[in-house]
Amino acid sequence: MLPLLRTVVEIPEFDNKISYGSRIMFLGSCFSEEIGNKLRHFLFDIDLNPFGIIYNPASVYNSLEILLEKKFFQEKDVFQRGQLWLSFNHHSRFSSTSRQELLVMINHRIELSHKQLLKSNFLFITLGTAWVYQLKQTGKVVSNCHKLPQKIFTRRLLDIDEIVQMYAELLPRVWEINPNLEVVFTISPVRHWKDGAIGNQQSKASLIIAVQKLVEQFDRVKYFPSYEIVMDELRDYRFYADDMLHIGSGGIEYIWLRFRKTFFDQATDQALEEVNKVLKATQHRPQNKDTDEYRKFLASTIEKIMLLRKHHPYIKIGDIQQYFMNEQKKYGYAD
Repeated sequence: MLPLLRTVVEIPEFDNKISYGSRIMFLGSCFSEEIGNKLRHFLFDIDLNPFGIIYNPASVYNSLEILLEKKFFQEKDVFQRGQLWLSFNHHSRFSSTSRQELLVMINHRIELSHKQLLKSNFLFITLGTAWVYQLKQTGKVVSNCHKLPQKIFTRRLLDIDEIVQMYAELLPRVWEINPNLEVVFTISPVRHWKDGAIGNQQSKASLIIAVQKLVEQFDRVKYFPSYEIVMDELRDYRFYADDMLHIGSGGIEYIWLRFRKTFFDQATDQALEEVNKVLKATQHRPQNKDTDEYRKFLASTIEKIMLLRKHHPYIKIGDIQQYFMNEQKKYGYAD
């Protein structure tokens, strides 16, 4: 028998599974974007980072509270840096040269994400660091410093009990309006090297302990060990990006496979494979479209889509079906 040349992280069984009928929200770090974008690519109903990428527990808490109470932003809630208007609650992807345009952008997303939170089956929260930056003027924790001078901020490490208290207070309020929501925490395996090697480890340890306390306190709080998978199963720099800090495509793909095995049942996994076949068909580029071969390809693909929609009506694949039907009409093959 060949020896096992790696340690394998055991993931507890999750009773609740994700299906194509599930509504899902992701909040948190750039790692949440990686897995969230995978789900979005395969046409799951997902709301991904309505405030942009955010890293620390306090900022995620603030974001959830804004969505929960549907707090719309006003002029006083944004500021100008150079020509851009920005928000301390948002990533810089939320920016504009127009103050009113930014407010419309922010408030429209709050409106949509508030509705998604009320109906979501799963909320995934990926925490990246326990280090926070507070505005000295107000004491408020910011989600992004937006390259402003460091002297206007105070940097500190959140206390473990402080993190637990935040969510122990907030999550029951969320469950009051959405009792079916399952909350899954993950810790980003991306190292925050600007905190230093020791500071990064202190931060990750604080997050892990805080989340474990929440898992022990609430039945509807779970933990997916993405951090441990990278540290123990993928203990090799070949799974990292060129900066040696972020996870490379191979590592992301491996974690995605572990995610699928954990959260998808056989029916969902099979449906995903059928969706993948259709998505690959959209990349088909024949040398000449005016052929019987292309006609058969279009007819076969549309048949697959219609069968998929029949068995999985929640899958939003209508736009793709319309694309292939337009191709039929364009080349004179439609009945």
